[in-house]
Order: sequence, then C-alpha cells, then structure tokens
Amino acid sequence: MPIALPVLEQVVREAGSIALTHFKNLKQLEITKKSPRDLVTEADVAVEAFLKDALTKAYPQYGFWGEESGQSDDQSSRWIVDPIDGTHSFTKGQYFWSISVALEIEGEIIAGAVYVPTVDDYYSAAKGQGAWLNGQPITVSAETRLADSMIATGFACLRSYLTDNNLERFCRIAQKTTGQRRFGSAAMDICMVADGQVDAFWEQELNLYDVAAGALIAQEAGATVTDFKGNPGIFPKQILVTNGKLLGQILPLM
Repeated sequence: MPIALPVLEQVVREAGSIALTHFKNLKQLEITKKSPRDLVTEADVAVEAFLKDALTKAYPQYGFWGEESGQSDDQSSRWIVDPIDGTHSFTKGQYFWSISVALEIEGEIIAGAVYVPTVDDYYSAAKGQGAWLNGQPITVSAETRLADSMIATGFACLRSYLTDNNLERFCRIAQKTTGQRRFGSAAMDICMVADGQVDAFWEQELNLYDVAAGALIAQEAGATVTDFKGNPGIFPKQILVTNGKLLGQILPLM
C-alpha cells in the first residue's frame, strides 16, 4: 500500500474538525457563488487548504486536485479532494455533508476516505482490501427486490440548467420502490449504499472529486458501480451504484 491508512484518517479527521468549527458558526460564515446555483464558503477553502498542505507534506510524490484550488502540475498520481461535498446542506445547518479524499495512481483509485463529521462516521477503503466504517468491515444490503428497496439520487443536473434533469428518471424509479431519499452529498450517498443503508444511488453531471472515494468504498463493500447502460467503471457524468442484486432491475428504468 503506497500510503498509511491511519495517517490518511488522522488528516481527514483533522479536516473534519476545521469544518465543524465553521459549521458551528454559520452566522459568521462567508458565502459566495461560483455560479448562480453553486455555492462556495470560507469553510470549503479552509478545509481544502489544510488537506492540500497536510497530504502534500506527508506524500510529496503525489499531485493534488481539489474542487476549489484546481490541479497541481503533476496529475499522473494524485489526491482527489472535495473539501465539503454538500455545501448547500452545510450552509443550511443540515447534517448531510461530507469530506471526500481519494488517491489515484496512474488512473486507478487505490484508496479512499469519506468523513461525515456531524455524526463522526469515517468510511474508508483500500483497493482489494475491503471497506470499513469507523474501523469495522461493511457490506452492501441483501435486498433483491426493487419494489422493497430504498433508493437515493441527486440533482446536480438541475443546478446546471440541463434539459436531461433527472426528474423523469426519478419519477420512473421512485414509483417502483418503497423509499426515496435525496440527502445532498453524493459521496455520503454512495457510502450509504456501501454499508446497506441505501440499496441504490444514481446521479448525473457530477465531477470525479464528488464520487472517486465513495465509488471505491462501495466497490470494496460489494457494490456495482456503472454508468446508466451498465458499463462498469467510475463515470461522474452518469454514475449508478447498486448492491449488485438490483442492477438488472434498475437499469431498464435509467
């Protein structure tokens, strides 16, 4: 393993403490807009700056790609970071946001961590070694019927004013399931598939930093990660994560 997972956990948990400090002082939080519907806060910037500094010092051989600061010069092997996935939830004082950190080496995600500071849930995975929640192994649900399943999705496409806005797709799938959720953090949503809280998740028009860590965690927990046609792989523009048993039932509805 090219990194020490306990070191990664320490760094990510410290980043979570920084985020929580801002979260507890929302009235003083500086909020700006990258686009009409895309927020960025001083918390996003502070958390990413900490992660970039700490990870670069610990592992100077790897580049860095953060949602807020962009890409370093060397991107062949890199940290892929979303400092606060679910910024809108964060600014509203909701608990549904997370910190996502993945390590990609030569195009392959080999380690990932997603931390939900508000409930102190730390998800992690290493390629070929399994997935964990707070140090305990996790696995996807055993649900075999879409009609009995809990599904989750998101609407980044609406934020981008796209014609294919997921609304028709959501209506088709929602009518075939028992429960529907929209939490607002794709990284957290995917991890909830990994530990069986949710049976399937899909979204479109995301970025790699939204899904890289979560996708590895889900795969290591037994999930299928595909595009909307069932092609295996991490496709941020069309990502479908299922417990595997529901893939054949949900694909025709995509």
